[in-house]
Amino acid sequence: MFYGLATKKLRSPAVSFRHVLEDIESLNRKAVEGRYDLTAISYHAYSHVADKYVLMASGSSIGDGYGPMLIASRPMEPEEFRGKRIAVPGKLTSAYLALRLFEPDFEPVVTPFDKILDAVRERTVELGLIIHEAQLTYSRSGLHRVLDLGRWWKNKFDLPLPLGANALLRSLPPDVQSECCRLMRESIQYALDHREEALTYALQFARDMDARLADKFVGMYVNDYTLDCGEIVPRAAQKLLDMGHEAGLIPRRVEVEFVR
Repeated sequence: MFYGLATKKLRSPAVSFRHVLEDIESLNRKAVEGRYDLTAISYHAYSHVADKYVLMASGSSIGDGYGPMLIASRPMEPEEFRGKRIAVPGKLTSAYLALRLFEPDFEPVVTPFDKILDAVRERTVELGLIIHEAQLTYSRSGLHRVLDLGRWWKNKFDLPLPLGANALLRSLPPDVQSECCRLMRESIQYALDHREEALTYALQFARDMDARLADKFVGMYVNDYTLDCGEIVPRAAQKLLDMGHEAGLIPRRVEVEFVR
């Protein structure tokens, strides 16, 4: 998504960017502090910082019939998840919220997202909630997928599962917000139009992935929904956050708001 901006293929006379690379839960926690002007964020985390941030129409990662997965060292039925120790990539991630909606009764063990496969393999937890490219590589470790939350959500509500987004500080002037939105959309479009070179750039940040797998992963989460959220993503996000509020997982009801 950020290839065009990070490599200065796209420039602006009004705005410049300094890129900070961190995992999503770290960014979620820093959004609570209002640390960055523009940040990647989980939709779940947005519900806790909507007073500080507004969502950008471009930049969403959406699971349309696929998404975060629960994996285990053996096959399991859903009723077996209850009460288990589950490694999760952070309590502000959308994956965690979706899992809580599916099964409220489990013991979360917060674990860096890239260490969850190890935790399951080493039996320090009974299951792991995986995000990012582990969704394509878990079987190499002899592990079993026991739940796909994106598939569950699609089957239950006929909606895609909103996972990540980009957000801007509400305190930024409207013209700066508009310019950031324009640049974000153009950066995503540039990457889609120059897929091979953008993928080569992205591979330097990939963990244990070859180009073929990386291309598949990018295709899952950088697509038309990413270019523009349209009408269905806000509807799906509102559904997710409303359910989180009704379940007592989100303290107050939040109206999803996007800028363009």
